[in-house]
Amino acid sequence: MNRYLTILFTGIIAFSCQSKQEAPQQKPVDIPVVKTTVQDVDLKKEFVGNVYGMVDIPIRARVEGFLEGIHFNEGRRVKKGQLLYTIDAQPFQASVAESQSKLAEAQVALVKAENDLKRIQPLADINAVSKADLDAAIAQRDAAEANVQAAKAGVQISNINLGYTEIKSPIDGLIGKTVAKVGEFVGRSPNPVILNTVSQIDTIRVDFYITENDYLILAKGLLNLSDSGREAQRDANRDLELILGDGSVYNHHGKVDFIDRGVDESTGAIIIQSSFPNPDQLIRPGQFGRVRATMSHIPNALLIPQRSVFEFQGNFFVWAVNDSNQVAQTPIQIQGEYKDYYIVNSGINKESKIVFEGLQLMKQGLTIAPFDTVFQSKYAEK
Repeated sequence: MNRYLTILFTGIIAFSCQSKQEAPQQKPVDIPVVKTTVQDVDLKKEFVGNVYGMVDIPIRARVEGFLEGIHFNEGRRVKKGQLLYTIDAQPFQASVAESQSKLAEAQVALVKAENDLKRIQPLADINAVSKADLDAAIAQRDAAEANVQAAKAGVQISNINLGYTEIKSPIDGLIGKTVAKVGEFVGRSPNPVILNTVSQIDTIRVDFYITENDYLILAKGLLNLSDSGREAQRDANRDLELILGDGSVYNHHGKVDFIDRGVDESTGAIIIQSSFPNPDQLIRPGQFGRVRATMSHIPNALLIPQRSVFEFQGNFFVWAVNDSNQVAQTPIQIQGEYKDYYIVNSGINKESKIVFEGLQLMKQGLTIAPFDTVFQSKYAEK
């Protein structure tokens, strides 16, 4: 009996000692948090654009013949009126001579008709000839005058065609590579009709298409603004950026010249023409680029880093930190993306603190040791 009492007494003492020991408490984990950012935001979108010269003039062979000369350096600037090509002029010179001969014949016939009328007119006045003879003489004179006018037109046309054998630049600009070579017969398909192109590229034109939905976003944005805000929005929409083929942003901003009158029914898109200064002539016609345009302006937008947000079944959440340093999974409504931020409509406010890193360690109600950190956007201006 004493043995059992001894064992029981020992067990009670051991249990009492164990209950008096304090359970170890886990130290809160250091977690970086960020504050929400409030700022005015311009939402932008990129569109594929085709680059043209501000003016692109095709140089055409307007008459047929053998190309005799090329009088410019390819890829160089040319002046308005500068001689570019010459076509064999002999057939056209012969045509001019022939038309001048016909004009001389018509003028001789006119002189004869006028002289005949001068002889018949006095006789008709004294009824020495019939009225029919007078009418015939007048008609002959009128026909001769018409023939002279026609012959003069023939001479003019022949001279115009002769002039087309010298092809001159219609504008100041940059000329490209010639399509035809000396000795080729030009001016008739399949031989070259367009010999070259001269472009003005001090300012370049970029055409791009936007969808009907994008157009409506722009239009509705303007309708919802006051007059002063509408002007500011129009200015923002005209402030375009051009992203070049190597990914760099062109250092001159462009503007919208016009929006086409209607939407293409087959594509559901509408064309916009824009222009960019090109003083260094870095941009050449035929290039492709992406035009970045401001679609809408959001004042006092609430921003959080995209890396602080996680998605589950199509819904977006953040871990928000309360005044007791406890985290709570908080659903948010996202309006859109801006650089590497999300624009938040609801769920948090400008005073909220959000877990920045270590999202996989969080659980509802967990107490953390938060410390403020500053998010460094990769798009930050340097």
